[in-house]
Amino acid sequence: MATIYEVSKLAGVSLATVSRVTNKNAKVSDTTRKKVEDAMVTLNYRPNSIAQSLASNRTNSIGIMVSALNGPFFGQMMAGIEQELRAAGKHVIITTGHSNENDEKEGIDFLLSRNCDALIVHIEALDDQYLQELCKGNTPIYFMSRTIEGLQSNCINLDNEYGGYLAAKAVIEQGHKNIAYISGPLFKPDAKERLQGYKRALKEYNIPFNTDLYFEGDFKETGGREGTQLFLKKETPFSALVCANDEMAAGAMTYAREHNISLPKDLSIIGFDNIIFSRYIYPKLTTICNPVFEMGQMAAKLALKNVYQHNKLKIKHSFKPSLVTRDSIHNIID
Repeated sequence: MATIYEVSKLAGVSLATVSRVTNKNAKVSDTTRKKVEDAMVTLNYRPNSIAQSLASNRTNSIGIMVSALNGPFFGQMMAGIEQELRAAGKHVIITTGHSNENDEKEGIDFLLSRNCDALIVHIEALDDQYLQELCKGNTPIYFMSRTIEGLQSNCINLDNEYGGYLAAKAVIEQGHKNIAYISGPLFKPDAKERLQGYKRALKEYNIPFNTDLYFEGDFKETGGREGTQLFLKKETPFSALVCANDEMAAGAMTYAREHNISLPKDLSIIGFDNIIFSRYIYPKLTTICNPVFEMGQMAAKLALKNVYQHNKLKIKHSFKPSLVTRDSIHNIID
């Protein structure tokens, strides 16, 4: 196996120069860099990652924690993060928190034990105070889909309240006044904010919030099915259903069809997130676009800028959702 000394000799440069090239240090001319890279190819030289880490005090790895590995939402988030980091020569170590306080703590401890240069985390169960204390440590931590007091510069977030408002407004403007709502678990900040936005739209159009047409779901298909079943059993009239994410909307649509409810003629449904299957189910789901892939990319850029001094990167901390109109809302205005 070739050594750094052989690369140095063949390229006609110092050991320090070879080290700067392998560590992607910008302080090397293009001509010199090419000589070193050509020598590495000729000798089939592979830099020792452990030695690189010791020399640079960096592992070139970023820890990622999400709530779950299954489902398209977190898949898009991780894809956005990984794509941006891989393009910059960094790699990811992934674990899950399962929206559970103990699991989230264990996941963070695991990533910190791997000497990651930074963490990008989607945390739902741990409170702000715990996270504020955690950020006093030596490892930078960046937060997805959440705003934490005093740590706004470390956060990449979505205006979920505005998204909930847009969803309710979309069905109201099609003439619906008897509107049911299935929220996500309200211990999750995004679920709480989306419900607040829904209520704001109702208030703006002088429509009372009806507790008989509210159900706290689980952000899974089961929540959509269970909520729709409950509403139908209560026999409180409703012509539209707003779901706090697309998975619950899909569960609601399936249950409705199983009970001979015509969609969208008898029941209009809107989701939230615009995950990939929303454009393929029938009817195609009107939803709120949550640009989670782009947010993942932005979180990666934030780490690259702050940790690896990629100073030319422009950072956007807050994203706005938008309405995606498809076929699942019926206009009932006379």
